[in-house]
Amino acid sequence: MSSVAGVTTNDGFLRRLAADSAYVLTGFPIALITFIVLVTGLALSIALLPLFGIGVFVAAGTMLVARVFADLQRLRLKPQWRKRPLYRQTRGSVWARAGRVLGDVQSWLDWVHGVFGFVISVFAFAFVFAWWVTALAGLTYFLWDWALPRTPDSHSLAWVLGYDDTAANRITIHTAIGVVFLLTLPLVVRGFALLESSFARALLTGVAEVRNTIAGLKDQRAAAVSAEATALRKLERDIHDGPQQRLVRLAMDISRARQQLDADPDQARSTLDEALGQTRETLDELRSLSRGIAPPILTDRGLPAAVTAIAGRSAIPVDMAIDSSLAEQRPEPEIENAAYFVVTEALANAAKHSRAGRCEVTMVRAMGTLGVLIRDNGTGGAHVSKGHGLAGLADRVRAAGGLLTVTSPPGGPTEIRAELPA
Repeated sequence: MSSVAGVTTNDGFLRRLAADSAYVLTGFPIALITFIVLVTGLALSIALLPLFGIGVFVAAGTMLVARVFADLQRLRLKPQWRKRPLYRQTRGSVWARAGRVLGDVQSWLDWVHGVFGFVISVFAFAFVFAWWVTALAGLTYFLWDWALPRTPDSHSLAWVLGYDDTAANRITIHTAIGVVFLLTLPLVVRGFALLESSFARALLTGVAEVRNTIAGLKDQRAAAVSAEATALRKLERDIHDGPQQRLVRLAMDISRARQQLDADPDQARSTLDEALGQTRETLDELRSLSRGIAPPILTDRGLPAAVTAIAGRSAIPVDMAIDSSLAEQRPEPEIENAAYFVVTEALANAAKHSRAGRCEVTMVRAMGTLGVLIRDNGTGGAHVSKGHGLAGLADRVRAAGGLLTVTSPPGGPTEIRAELPA
């Protein structure tokens, strides 16, 4: 088979077949021991329940043992499936601890897997073992046909099947059977391995995956709220420091011009000219703020054009390398906005704090991820912490389902890297 990327190689095929076979065949003795221990433990706890509650402690101990076997089964799963759930904390008195163990849902799921997983493991072991034995026996039949005793029953079986009971015919038929079982062996082994592992994943890591998903959604929602609050505070500060101050001065100029209108028309005209200039500057600042909230160029022309415009206005020379597919197949609007603001904030921070002489902006989309990298040759020292612009930026990226990392050792360089789903 070919070794080109994306095509399974012979080595990979054989490794997977060996791994699946080992998973199923070694799973049977583990499942057998687990079944015996857990069923015996629960039966013993029920029998001892009337004896001053001793059965409660035996049942709790059985659940703890079930956790050990469950951890062993998790180790046998794929690395990405090895999510251990958070069990209930066992604090307090002995009775309280036993109660928490017995009241833990995941502990009972571990027990259910240990008992009913044994049934699946028996069927999987039986079929996989039989397929391997039949395939190998059929393919090697020619080596030991001579050693098998010939009996009247074997002749009558050959007559029923419609072939002459000769060595050549027997070898042909058994070899054909071996070939059929060998060709279907990967499908059978893979199927039972997936059945066994899927059952284990559902019971032993399913709760952990749900909890992690819920925690991730909560974190994403909290990040969205934090990012929105940060953006609103920044907008309020920018309006207060810019347009609001100019509007106050504008009101004062118009009031002064009105007072000067009768006594000194020329001076009033000069004051109105100044007020007109203040109006234009205020409009420019408002346009700049509106570009920061919802830049029209990003909405109309996409991320590459918007980032190019940012770089053109930057006080530091910027080298850019942007994936052209971002213009042809645009990401979701929230992803574009997050990427845009990563670049905007990073370049603004570099201009204000880094004393950098040059910046690099790189955007690449691959395997469903949009990677954004901003690198400058400044003095470093940037970090993500509350009260800094990068903290709000990290919240914005996390709210979009991405991750922001900042690498900025003292002396530089500074690298701000965002990974966003795209």
